[in-house]
Amino acid sequence: MSIRLLFAIFCAILGLPALNAADSMDDVKVSMLTARAGADIYQLEGHTALRIQTPERGDYVVNWGLFDFAAPNFVYRFVKGETDYMAGAAPTDRFLAMYDREGRMVVEQELNLTSEEKTRIIALTDRNLLPANRVYRYNYVLDNCATRPLAIVEQAVGDTVTLGPSNLPAKAASTFRNAMRHYHVNYPWYQFGIDLALGSGIDRPITAREASFSPEALEAMLTSTVRPDGNPLVGATRVLTGSEGLSPVLPPTPWYLTPMFWSCVVLALALAVSLAQYRHGRAGITAKIFDTILYLLFGLAGCVIVFLVVISVHEATSPNWLLLWLNPLCFIPVAAVWVKRLEKLLFSYQILNFAFLIALLILLACGVQSPNPAFIPLIAADGVRALSCILTQRNARCHHANQIR
Repeated sequence: MSIRLLFAIFCAILGLPALNAADSMDDVKVSMLTARAGADIYQLEGHTALRIQTPERGDYVVNWGLFDFAAPNFVYRFVKGETDYMAGAAPTDRFLAMYDREGRMVVEQELNLTSEEKTRIIALTDRNLLPANRVYRYNYVLDNCATRPLAIVEQAVGDTVTLGPSNLPAKAASTFRNAMRHYHVNYPWYQFGIDLALGSGIDRPITAREASFSPEALEAMLTSTVRPDGNPLVGATRVLTGSEGLSPVLPPTPWYLTPMFWSCVVLALALAVSLAQYRHGRAGITAKIFDTILYLLFGLAGCVIVFLVVISVHEATSPNWLLLWLNPLCFIPVAAVWVKRLEKLLFSYQILNFAFLIALLILLACGVQSPNPAFIPLIAADGVRALSCILTQRNARCHHANQIR
């Protein structure tokens, strides 16, 4: 969804006509709309909205997935965790046209509601659309475009509904991270970044209800959801745009472009330069260049993680045990490999670094935090370079001591 279209939707309807309380609600229909996954990374779980059809107001959609990219310091505030999203409304035909252009399937699930419940839903959405209420602090898994409309429906019926099973495999439904990996399977670099940025908080076991953070999962769950009175929540189900089996989601990433492939390349290079260093008894120019690039990248990644853990207010970024591996101390080898008088500092750093890497691997093996599979070759490459530095300097010191004798 482009920013221009987001704003067009947001601005489309703010002056909705008032409903006459005396009017019959029999002709009013309320539906849950689910737009299936799109090609962009922020569309991979789909999108949820409420459709309301009334004789007075016409046919319109309310959704909670709008944001103002042009707002001051938007990118910084987004990274910091101050992710302010907005509720907005638009004519249904305009809403559907956008998804039709993107080739995305939109499924409508009409809700079985009483007249009083429909009235409450309209009142609740009207209140959400007020300028004072339409902005909310978005949370990727706890408070988003899927959880908000579900909460509106439950407020309207006066109790929680009993959600049906999701369409997620058992492993994918076990944690937030595994659910993300399920939806991002064709976008491994995106998941690589998520696994770097988000800490162990998204690895806790989640309930069946918490799996509904994903619009596509929520759609499947609503199919067999039961109201508090025991009746089905969803009546008729219709496909409004697109068709089953057709999706704009990109095909799987070729193996030679995946993070795992390039992580293995880094490990192979680390083994090669370490073997050469050990044979020659010193770090040559190739090893120094390799370490400069490797630890520069590790240090930059460490700075991002420190920012997310210390400064960001994102709930899911802390604790992040990858700090044992990726942290600003990684910048030490960047300079130390080139300056002879810093050899002792480099030696001390690599001993500490190697100990931290062992501790991290133990934590990962114990399931404290689930690593991206591509992290393992990179951690191994770091360990190989640390061990090579330690052994080379130790052998050099022993050789120097023997010469003195």
